[in-house]
Amino acid sequence: MEQTAIKIKTESGLHFLYQMKLIRRFEEKAAEQYTKARIRGFLHLYIGEEAVAVGVIQALSPDDVILSTYREHGHALARGISPSAIMAEMYGKREGCSMGRGGSMHLFDRSKNFYGGNAIVSGHLPMSVGMALAYKKQQKNQISCCFFGEGAAAEGEFHESLNLAALWNVPVLFVCENNLYAMGTAIRYTHSMQELEKKGIAYGIESKAVDGMDLLAVLDAANEATELIRKTGKPYLLVCNTFRFRAHSMFDAELYREKTEVEEWKKRDPIPAFEKYLSDQRLITENDIKVLEARIESEVQQAVDYAEAGTLEPIEELTHFVYSDPSK
Repeated sequence: MEQTAIKIKTESGLHFLYQMKLIRRFEEKAAEQYTKARIRGFLHLYIGEEAVAVGVIQALSPDDVILSTYREHGHALARGISPSAIMAEMYGKREGCSMGRGGSMHLFDRSKNFYGGNAIVSGHLPMSVGMALAYKKQQKNQISCCFFGEGAAAEGEFHESLNLAALWNVPVLFVCENNLYAMGTAIRYTHSMQELEKKGIAYGIESKAVDGMDLLAVLDAANEATELIRKTGKPYLLVCNTFRFRAHSMFDAELYREKTEVEEWKKRDPIPAFEKYLSDQRLITENDIKVLEARIESEVQQAVDYAEAGTLEPIEELTHFVYSDPSK
């Protein structure tokens, strides 16, 4: 792993490892439940990208808001939304974090300042700028953090959002999770400039690229970015170069990339790499890992049991929340 100025203590090291392993096991279980038709609709897994969510979100305060894409399970878990509430949501149950109405792509929890889960590619970037502008006008020292993929960086909203964020000097952290394949198209076919951090520089925004497979590197970069935003009130673009180990979605035949490429990237899996780092630094033991994995297995199974036991929305309530009630 990259040598950084960050000093990891046993407690924080175990916490970061727990979060990454929880995301990985939760996603694996979600895939299992999908094949059993317990989860329906779309399902986009975060397997391989865990270091980005964990590394960035640890640098945010509970008052900072997070907006994400439809591949947001990892962000939601790292933010502290319970596995049970997320699994119930994917089951379409009323006990889910979006009352069963959002499903896999629209996780939401106002109490955690987690505002999606947004299915429209790059549609949430302008929203993040608007929230940051509100913080500036209210003179609040809060950050709007927006996760998106490199596919969104090819959309007009990306450029419009960066331009306005720079013009207005608002506290937004743009986090691009560059996994090299926007849906099924390699980045070399969609971006004439593949060093995406240079797009932020073009708008006068402080920008940095980091190895998104290295938790320590992400931790360091995210802390640096958030500290600068809080100090200056200006936007920041952090590009995390990463890779998803699974297909774009459960419907994806994955014919656009070679299996050998995926296997090569798996050699850089952020979870065993960080686990080895902690072990080499004598911060954890084999028993610590066993206890951690047993805890995670129990929590994920509890999430499935909770979702299975959940309730479906009655038919007579299906029109609720479709229209606002002006009398209230």
